Amino acid sequence: MTSSSPSQRLPAFQHPVRPGWVASVALVNVGLNTAIFATLNQLLPMQSLDVAGEHGKEAALSLAGTVGVVVAMVVNLLAGALSDRTRSRSGRRTPWILVGALVACGFLLLLSTAESVATLCLFWAGAQAGLNAMMAAVTACVPDRVRPERRGLVGGIVVTGITVGVMLGSGVGMVAGERVRLGYLMVVVGLVVSLIPYLLTRDDPQLAAGAVPRITKSEFMRGFAVNLRTHRDFGWAWLGRLLMMTAIQLLIVYLLFFLRDQLHHSDPPAGVFLLTAVYAVGTVVTAALAGQLSDRTGRRPLVAVASALVAVAAVLLAVAPLFGGVSMAMAVVAAVVLGIGNGSFLGVDFALITQVLPDAAENGRGMGLINVAASLPQIFSLGLAWLAVTHLGGYTVLFTGAAVIAILAAASVYRVRSVK
Repeated sequence: MTSSSPSQRLPAFQHPVRPGWVASVALVNVGLNTAIFATLNQLLPMQSLDVAGEHGKEAALSLAGTVGVVVAMVVNLLAGALSDRTRSRSGRRTPWILVGALVACGFLLLLSTAESVATLCLFWAGAQAGLNAMMAAVTACVPDRVRPERRGLVGGIVVTGITVGVMLGSGVGMVAGERVRLGYLMVVVGLVVSLIPYLLTRDDPQLAAGAVPRITKSEFMRGFAVNLRTHRDFGWAWLGRLLMMTAIQLLIVYLLFFLRDQLHHSDPPAGVFLLTAVYAVGTVVTAALAGQLSDRTGRRPLVAVASALVAVAAVLLAVAPLFGGVSMAMAVVAAVVLGIGNGSFLGVDFALITQVLPDAAENGRGMGLINVAASLPQIFSLGLAWLAVTHLGGYTVLFTGAAVIAILAAASVYRVRSVK
Protein backbone atom coordinates (compact mmCIF):
# COMPACT_ATOMS: atom_id res chain seq x y z
CA MET A 1 0.00 0.00 0.00
CA THR A 2 1.00 3.62 -0.12
CA SER A 3 2.66 5.71 2.59
CA SER A 4 -0.78 6.51 3.95
CA SER A 5 -0.72 3.25 5.93
CA PRO A 6 -0.89 3.67 9.70
CA SER A 7 2.47 4.42 11.19
CA GLN A 8 1.85 2.32 14.27
CA ARG A 9 0.49 -1.20 14.54
CA LEU A 10 -2.37 -2.35 16.73
CA PRO A 11 -1.57 -5.02 19.34
CA ALA A 12 -3.33 -7.49 17.07
CA PHE A 13 -3.01 -10.83 18.88
CA GLN A 14 -2.98 -10.08 22.57
CA HIS A 15 -4.96 -13.16 23.57
CA PRO A 16 -6.75 -16.13 21.96
CA VAL A 17 -10.22 -15.24 20.71
CA ARG A 18 -13.10 -16.60 22.74
CA PRO A 19 -15.52 -19.14 21.22
CA GLY A 20 -18.39 -16.78 22.03
CA TRP A 21 -16.79 -14.04 19.96
CA VAL A 22 -16.27 -16.38 17.00
CA ALA A 23 -19.91 -17.48 17.22
CA SER A 24 -21.04 -13.84 17.38
CA VAL A 25 -19.13 -12.92 14.22
CA ALA A 26 -20.65 -15.93 12.45
CA LEU A 27 -24.11 -14.87 13.66
CA VAL A 28 -23.65 -11.37 12.21
CA ASN A 29 -22.95 -13.08 8.89
CA VAL A 30 -26.14 -15.10 9.27
CA GLY A 31 -28.27 -11.97 9.67
CA LEU A 32 -26.39 -10.07 6.98
CA ASN A 33 -26.69 -12.77 4.34
CA THR A 34 -30.29 -13.60 5.23
CA ALA A 35 -31.12 -9.98 4.43
CA ILE A 36 -29.20 -10.00 1.15
CA PHE A 37 -30.44 -13.30 -0.24
CA ALA A 38 -34.03 -13.08 0.97
CA THR A 39 -34.24 -9.75 -0.84
CA LEU A 40 -32.42 -10.76 -4.01
CA ASN A 41 -33.92 -14.23 -4.46
CA GLN A 42 -37.45 -13.80 -3.09
CA LEU A 43 -38.65 -10.29 -2.26
CA LEU A 44 -37.20 -8.16 -5.07
CA PRO A 45 -38.46 -10.53 -7.80
CA MET A 46 -42.01 -10.34 -6.43
CA GLN A 47 -41.81 -6.56 -6.19
CA SER A 48 -40.42 -6.33 -9.72
CA LEU A 49 -43.48 -8.19 -10.98
CA ASP A 50 -45.76 -5.84 -9.05
CA VAL A 51 -44.17 -2.57 -10.22
CA ALA A 52 -43.16 -3.52 -13.79
CA GLY A 53 -45.67 -6.18 -14.82
CA GLU A 54 -45.17 -9.56 -16.47
CA HIS A 55 -43.23 -8.21 -19.44
CA GLY A 56 -41.00 -5.81 -17.54
CA LYS A 57 -40.15 -7.82 -14.44
CA GLU A 58 -36.82 -9.18 -15.74
CA ALA A 59 -35.56 -5.75 -16.75
CA ALA A 60 -36.65 -4.19 -13.44
CA LEU A 61 -35.00 -6.92 -11.41
CA SER A 62 -31.79 -6.79 -13.46
CA LEU A 63 -31.60 -3.00 -13.14
CA ALA A 64 -32.17 -3.03 -9.37
CA GLY A 65 -29.73 -5.89 -8.93
CA THR A 66 -27.01 -4.22 -10.99
CA VAL A 67 -27.38 -0.89 -9.17
CA GLY A 68 -27.19 -2.76 -5.87
CA VAL A 69 -24.02 -4.65 -6.81
CA VAL A 70 -22.25 -1.48 -7.98
CA VAL A 71 -23.13 0.26 -4.70
CA ALA A 72 -22.03 -2.85 -2.79
CA MET A 73 -18.57 -2.84 -4.37
CA VAL A 74 -17.96 0.89 -3.84
CA VAL A 75 -19.17 0.84 -0.23
CA ASN A 76 -17.18 -2.30 0.56
CA LEU A 77 -13.99 -0.59 -0.53
CA LEU A 78 -14.65 2.74 1.18
CA ALA A 79 -16.13 1.39 4.42
CA GLY A 80 -13.35 -1.14 4.81
CA ALA A 81 -10.64 1.47 4.32
CA LEU A 82 -12.34 4.06 6.53
CA SER A 83 -12.87 1.52 9.31
CA ASP A 84 -9.09 0.98 9.34
CA ARG A 85 -8.75 4.63 10.36
CA THR A 86 -11.74 4.92 12.72
CA ARG A 87 -11.11 5.95 16.31
CA SER A 88 -13.89 5.27 18.81
CA ARG A 89 -14.33 3.85 22.29
CA SER A 90 -15.96 0.78 20.80
CA GLY A 91 -13.07 0.09 18.40
CA ARG A 92 -12.53 0.37 14.67
CA ARG A 93 -15.02 -2.10 13.20
CA THR A 94 -17.96 -1.97 15.62
CA PRO A 95 -19.21 1.53 14.66
CA TRP A 96 -19.40 0.52 11.00
CA ILE A 97 -21.21 -2.71 11.81
CA LEU A 98 -23.74 -0.90 14.01
CA VAL A 99 -24.34 2.14 11.79
CA GLY A 100 -24.42 -0.07 8.70
CA ALA A 101 -27.12 -2.21 10.31
CA LEU A 102 -29.21 0.86 11.18
CA VAL A 103 -28.94 2.21 7.62
CA ALA A 104 -29.76 -1.20 6.16
CA CYS A 105 -32.81 -1.67 8.39
CA GLY A 106 -34.15 1.76 7.49
CA PHE A 107 -33.81 1.26 3.76
CA LEU A 108 -35.15 -2.30 3.87
CA LEU A 109 -38.30 -1.00 5.52
CA LEU A 110 -38.52 1.73 2.86
CA LEU A 111 -37.95 -0.90 0.17
CA SER A 112 -41.01 -2.78 1.42
CA THR A 113 -43.09 0.25 0.35
CA ALA A 114 -41.53 0.73 -3.13
CA GLU A 115 -44.12 1.26 -5.87
CA SER A 116 -41.96 2.08 -8.88
CA VAL A 117 -38.78 0.83 -10.54
CA ALA A 118 -36.99 4.04 -9.50
CA THR A 119 -37.79 3.63 -5.80
CA LEU A 120 -36.98 -0.07 -6.04
CA CYS A 121 -33.48 0.81 -7.28
CA LEU A 122 -33.01 3.72 -4.87
CA PHE A 123 -34.06 1.90 -1.70
CA TRP A 124 -32.19 -1.29 -2.57
CA ALA A 125 -29.06 0.78 -3.24
CA GLY A 126 -29.43 2.34 0.23
CA ALA A 127 -29.93 -1.07 1.83
CA GLN A 128 -26.87 -2.43 0.00
CA ALA A 129 -24.83 0.51 1.26
CA GLY A 130 -25.69 -0.35 4.87
CA LEU A 131 -25.30 -4.11 4.44
CA ASN A 132 -21.92 -3.78 2.74
CA ALA A 133 -20.61 -1.33 5.31
CA MET A 134 -21.34 -4.12 7.79
CA MET A 135 -19.75 -6.73 5.53
CA ALA A 136 -16.54 -4.77 5.04
CA ALA A 137 -16.09 -4.31 8.79
CA VAL A 138 -17.07 -7.80 9.94
CA THR A 139 -14.84 -9.59 7.41
CA ALA A 140 -11.87 -7.56 8.70
CA CYS A 141 -12.51 -8.76 12.27
CA VAL A 142 -11.01 -12.19 11.65
CA PRO A 143 -7.57 -11.09 10.37
CA ASP A 144 -7.62 -8.37 13.05
CA ARG A 145 -8.01 -10.75 15.99
CA VAL A 146 -7.25 -14.34 14.95
CA ARG A 147 -3.76 -15.76 14.76
CA PRO A 148 -2.82 -17.04 11.26
CA GLU A 149 -2.51 -20.65 12.43
CA ARG A 150 -6.14 -20.60 13.65
CA ARG A 151 -7.78 -18.79 10.75
CA GLY A 152 -8.79 -21.94 8.90
CA LEU A 153 -11.08 -23.12 11.69
CA VAL A 154 -12.42 -19.65 12.51
CA GLY A 155 -12.83 -18.72 8.84
CA GLY A 156 -14.72 -21.96 8.23
CA ILE A 157 -17.13 -21.18 11.05
CA VAL A 158 -17.68 -17.66 9.70
CA VAL A 159 -18.31 -19.02 6.20
CA THR A 160 -20.83 -21.45 7.69
CA GLY A 161 -22.72 -18.40 8.96
CA ILE A 162 -22.84 -17.03 5.43
CA THR A 163 -24.32 -20.25 4.05
CA VAL A 164 -26.86 -20.54 6.85
CA GLY A 165 -27.91 -16.99 5.97
CA VAL A 166 -28.45 -18.02 2.35
CA MET A 167 -30.64 -20.92 3.48
CA LEU A 168 -32.64 -18.75 5.87
CA GLY A 169 -33.11 -16.22 3.08
CA SER A 170 -34.95 -18.89 1.12
CA GLY A 171 -36.96 -19.71 4.22
CA VAL A 172 -38.10 -16.10 4.59
CA GLY A 173 -39.57 -16.22 1.10
CA MET A 174 -41.36 -19.49 1.81
CA VAL A 175 -42.89 -18.22 5.08
CA ALA A 176 -43.82 -14.76 3.84
CA GLY A 177 -45.13 -15.93 0.47
CA GLU A 178 -46.54 -12.95 -1.40
CA ARG A 179 -46.64 -10.82 1.78
CA VAL A 180 -43.60 -8.78 0.87
CA ARG A 181 -43.84 -6.37 3.81
CA LEU A 182 -43.90 -9.30 6.23
CA GLY A 183 -40.80 -10.68 4.53
CA TYR A 184 -38.90 -7.41 4.98
CA LEU A 185 -40.02 -7.15 8.59
CA MET A 186 -38.70 -10.67 9.25
CA VAL A 187 -35.38 -9.73 7.62
CA VAL A 188 -35.02 -6.56 9.69
CA VAL A 189 -35.85 -8.31 12.97
CA GLY A 190 -33.39 -11.08 12.12
CA LEU A 191 -30.65 -8.57 11.32
CA VAL A 192 -31.13 -6.75 14.63
CA VAL A 193 -31.18 -9.98 16.66
CA SER A 194 -28.02 -11.23 14.94
CA LEU A 195 -26.11 -8.16 16.15
CA ILE A 196 -26.85 -8.49 19.85
CA PRO A 197 -24.30 -11.22 20.74
CA TYR A 198 -21.55 -9.40 18.83
CA LEU A 199 -22.22 -6.12 20.62
CA LEU A 200 -22.10 -7.94 23.97
CA THR A 201 -18.92 -9.92 23.24
CA ARG A 202 -17.03 -7.64 20.84
CA ASP A 203 -13.23 -7.84 20.86
CA ASP A 204 -12.36 -4.70 18.90
CA PRO A 205 -9.32 -2.76 20.19
CA GLN A 206 -9.27 1.01 19.98
CA LEU A 207 -6.97 2.76 17.55
CA ALA A 208 -4.37 4.71 19.49
CA ALA A 209 -4.10 8.47 19.06
CA GLY A 210 -1.54 9.25 16.36
CA ALA A 211 -1.63 5.73 14.91
CA VAL A 212 -2.93 7.09 11.61
CA PRO A 213 -1.34 10.19 10.09
CA ARG A 214 -3.41 12.80 8.29
CA ILE A 215 -3.68 12.26 4.56
CA THR A 216 -5.35 14.00 1.64
CA LYS A 217 -8.29 12.57 -0.28
CA SER A 218 -6.06 11.81 -3.25
CA GLU A 219 -3.60 9.93 -1.03
CA PHE A 220 -6.48 7.97 0.49
CA MET A 221 -7.81 6.93 -2.92
CA ARG A 222 -4.35 5.96 -4.16
CA GLY A 223 -4.23 3.52 -1.26
CA PHE A 224 -6.58 1.22 -3.21
CA ALA A 225 -3.92 0.69 -5.89
CA VAL A 226 -2.04 -2.38 -4.66
CA ASN A 227 1.48 -2.74 -6.02
CA LEU A 228 1.32 -6.23 -7.50
CA ARG A 229 5.09 -6.43 -7.82
CA THR A 230 5.39 -6.08 -4.06
CA HIS A 231 2.19 -7.98 -3.24
CA ARG A 232 2.01 -10.62 -5.97
CA ASP A 233 0.51 -13.21 -3.64
CA PHE A 234 -2.41 -10.90 -2.89
CA GLY A 235 -2.99 -10.43 -6.63
CA TRP A 236 -3.06 -14.17 -7.28
CA ALA A 237 -5.35 -14.79 -4.31
CA TRP A 238 -7.70 -12.04 -5.55
CA LEU A 239 -7.76 -13.58 -9.02
CA GLY A 240 -8.44 -17.05 -7.61
CA ARG A 241 -11.42 -15.76 -5.63
CA LEU A 242 -12.75 -13.95 -8.74
CA LEU A 243 -12.44 -17.06 -10.92
CA MET A 244 -14.08 -19.37 -8.40
CA MET A 245 -17.01 -17.05 -7.74
CA THR A 246 -17.48 -16.71 -11.50
CA ALA A 247 -17.54 -20.50 -11.96
CA ILE A 248 -20.13 -20.97 -9.21
CA GLN A 249 -22.33 -18.15 -10.51
CA LEU A 250 -22.30 -19.74 -13.98
CA LEU A 251 -23.47 -23.03 -12.48
CA ILE A 252 -26.47 -21.59 -10.66
CA VAL A 253 -27.62 -18.57 -12.65
CA TYR A 254 -29.79 -20.52 -15.13
CA LEU A 255 -30.47 -23.56 -12.94
CA LEU A 256 -34.26 -23.19 -13.14
CA PHE A 257 -34.19 -23.03 -16.95
CA PHE A 258 -31.74 -25.96 -17.09
CA LEU A 259 -34.04 -28.19 -15.09
CA ARG A 260 -37.06 -27.19 -17.15
CA ASP A 261 -35.57 -27.24 -20.66
CA GLN A 262 -32.79 -29.84 -20.45
CA LEU A 263 -33.77 -32.27 -17.72
CA HIS A 264 -37.54 -31.80 -18.29
CA HIS A 265 -38.19 -31.74 -14.55
CA SER A 266 -41.91 -31.85 -13.70
CA ASP A 267 -41.57 -29.12 -11.04
CA PRO A 268 -38.49 -26.95 -11.76
CA PRO A 269 -38.87 -24.64 -8.70
CA ALA A 270 -39.00 -27.67 -6.40
CA GLY A 271 -35.98 -29.07 -8.19
CA VAL A 272 -34.07 -25.85 -7.66
CA PHE A 273 -34.95 -25.89 -3.96
CA LEU A 274 -33.76 -29.52 -3.65
CA LEU A 275 -30.44 -28.86 -5.38
CA THR A 276 -29.90 -25.63 -3.44
CA ALA A 277 -30.59 -27.37 -0.12
CA VAL A 278 -28.19 -30.22 -0.95
CA TYR A 279 -25.53 -27.73 -2.05
CA ALA A 280 -26.01 -25.60 1.08
CA VAL A 281 -25.81 -28.56 3.46
CA GLY A 282 -22.60 -29.71 1.78
CA THR A 283 -21.14 -26.24 2.17
CA VAL A 284 -22.09 -25.96 5.85
CA VAL A 285 -20.74 -29.42 6.72
CA THR A 286 -17.37 -28.98 5.00
CA ALA A 287 -16.42 -25.32 5.51
CA ALA A 288 -15.26 -25.49 9.14
CA LEU A 289 -13.84 -29.01 8.76
CA ALA A 290 -11.76 -28.08 5.74
CA GLY A 291 -10.65 -24.84 7.36
CA GLN A 292 -9.49 -26.67 10.49
CA LEU A 293 -7.70 -29.28 8.39
CA SER A 294 -5.87 -26.54 6.51
CA ASP A 295 -4.55 -25.17 9.83
CA ARG A 296 -2.65 -28.45 10.13
CA THR A 297 -1.81 -29.45 6.56
CA GLY A 298 -1.52 -26.17 4.64
CA ARG A 299 -3.89 -24.05 2.59
CA ARG A 300 -2.88 -24.32 -1.07
CA PRO A 301 -3.45 -28.04 -1.68
CA LEU A 302 -6.94 -27.91 -0.15
CA VAL A 303 -7.92 -24.80 -2.13
CA ALA A 304 -6.76 -26.52 -5.31
CA VAL A 305 -8.67 -29.73 -4.50
CA ALA A 306 -11.80 -27.73 -3.67
CA SER A 307 -11.57 -25.87 -6.98
CA ALA A 308 -11.17 -29.18 -8.81
CA LEU A 309 -14.30 -30.53 -7.09
CA VAL A 310 -16.29 -27.56 -8.39
CA ALA A 311 -14.98 -28.41 -11.87
CA VAL A 312 -16.14 -32.02 -11.41
CA ALA A 313 -19.61 -30.78 -10.41
CA ALA A 314 -19.73 -28.64 -13.54
CA VAL A 315 -18.85 -31.61 -15.75
CA LEU A 316 -21.53 -33.74 -14.07
CA LEU A 317 -24.14 -31.09 -14.88
CA ALA A 318 -22.87 -30.84 -18.45
CA VAL A 319 -23.38 -34.57 -19.08
CA ALA A 320 -26.53 -35.04 -16.95
CA PRO A 321 -28.98 -34.62 -19.89
CA LEU A 322 -27.34 -37.63 -21.58
CA PHE A 323 -28.49 -39.99 -18.83
CA GLY A 324 -32.23 -39.80 -19.46
CA GLY A 325 -34.24 -41.15 -16.54
CA VAL A 326 -31.42 -40.69 -14.02
CA SER A 327 -30.44 -37.20 -15.14
CA MET A 328 -31.95 -35.58 -12.04
CA ALA A 329 -30.04 -38.03 -9.86
CA MET A 330 -26.88 -36.91 -11.66
CA ALA A 331 -27.77 -33.31 -10.88
CA VAL A 332 -28.20 -34.18 -7.19
CA VAL A 333 -24.77 -35.83 -7.18
CA ALA A 334 -23.38 -32.69 -8.82
CA ALA A 335 -24.98 -30.58 -6.08
CA VAL A 336 -23.33 -32.76 -3.41
CA VAL A 337 -19.91 -32.40 -5.04
CA LEU A 338 -20.46 -28.67 -5.57
CA GLY A 339 -21.40 -28.17 -1.92
CA ILE A 340 -18.31 -30.02 -0.70
CA GLY A 341 -16.08 -28.11 -3.12
CA ASN A 342 -17.63 -24.73 -2.38
CA GLY A 343 -17.54 -25.20 1.40
CA SER A 344 -13.94 -26.39 1.32
CA PHE A 345 -12.90 -23.53 -0.93
CA LEU A 346 -14.59 -20.80 1.07
CA GLY A 347 -13.38 -22.09 4.44
CA VAL A 348 -9.75 -22.50 3.38
CA ASP A 349 -9.43 -19.68 0.86
CA PHE A 350 -10.71 -17.18 3.44
CA ALA A 351 -7.84 -18.16 5.73
CA LEU A 352 -5.32 -18.04 2.87
CA ILE A 353 -6.45 -14.57 1.81
CA THR A 354 -6.08 -13.15 5.31
CA GLN A 355 -2.42 -14.21 5.28
CA VAL A 356 -1.55 -12.29 2.10
CA LEU A 357 -3.27 -8.95 2.81
CA PRO A 358 -0.97 -6.08 1.81
CA ASP A 359 -0.95 -4.34 5.21
CA ALA A 360 -1.96 -5.89 8.54
CA ALA A 361 -2.94 -2.46 9.85
CA GLU A 362 -5.37 -2.00 6.96
CA ASN A 363 -7.25 -5.29 6.93
CA GLY A 364 -10.50 -3.46 6.14
CA ARG A 365 -9.10 -2.05 2.92
CA GLY A 366 -7.64 -5.40 1.90
CA MET A 367 -10.79 -7.39 2.67
CA GLY A 368 -12.84 -4.76 0.83
CA LEU A 369 -10.79 -5.47 -2.28
CA ILE A 370 -11.36 -9.20 -1.80
CA ASN A 371 -15.11 -8.66 -1.42
CA VAL A 372 -15.07 -6.93 -4.82
CA ALA A 373 -13.71 -10.15 -6.32
CA ALA A 374 -16.79 -11.94 -4.94
CA SER A 375 -19.22 -9.24 -6.15
CA LEU A 376 -17.99 -8.66 -9.72
CA PRO A 377 -19.19 -12.07 -11.02
CA GLN A 378 -22.75 -11.12 -10.07
CA ILE A 379 -22.58 -8.43 -12.75
CA PHE A 380 -21.01 -10.24 -15.70
CA SER A 381 -22.08 -13.86 -15.08
CA LEU A 382 -25.56 -13.21 -16.49
CA GLY A 383 -24.05 -11.92 -19.72
CA LEU A 384 -21.61 -14.82 -20.01
CA ALA A 385 -24.35 -17.36 -19.31
CA TRP A 386 -26.68 -15.78 -21.85
CA LEU A 387 -23.94 -15.77 -24.49
CA ALA A 388 -23.04 -19.42 -23.86
CA VAL A 389 -26.61 -20.72 -23.87
CA THR A 390 -27.97 -18.70 -26.81
CA HIS A 391 -24.97 -18.34 -29.14
CA LEU A 392 -22.12 -20.71 -28.24
CA GLY A 393 -23.72 -24.14 -27.96
CA GLY A 394 -26.03 -24.26 -24.97
CA TYR A 395 -25.70 -25.62 -21.45
CA THR A 396 -22.89 -28.02 -22.29
CA VAL A 397 -20.72 -25.06 -23.23
CA LEU A 398 -21.88 -23.08 -20.19
CA PHE A 399 -21.02 -25.81 -17.68
CA THR A 400 -17.82 -26.85 -19.46
CA GLY A 401 -16.71 -23.23 -19.40
CA ALA A 402 -17.43 -23.10 -15.66
CA ALA A 403 -15.28 -26.22 -15.19
CA VAL A 404 -12.37 -24.61 -17.07
CA ILE A 405 -12.65 -21.44 -14.97
CA ALA A 406 -12.64 -23.51 -11.76
CA ILE A 407 -9.47 -25.30 -12.90
CA LEU A 408 -7.85 -21.91 -13.57
CA ALA A 409 -8.78 -20.93 -10.02
CA ALA A 410 -7.03 -24.08 -8.77
CA ALA A 411 -3.94 -23.20 -10.79
CA SER A 412 -3.85 -19.61 -9.53
CA VAL A 413 -3.52 -20.67 -5.89
CA TYR A 414 -0.17 -22.28 -6.66
CA ARG A 415 1.14 -18.90 -7.70
CA VAL A 416 0.76 -17.85 -4.05
CA ARG A 417 4.23 -18.45 -2.62
CA SER A 418 4.11 -17.13 0.94
CA VAL A 419 1.43 -19.57 2.17
CA LYS A 420 1.85 -23.33 2.15
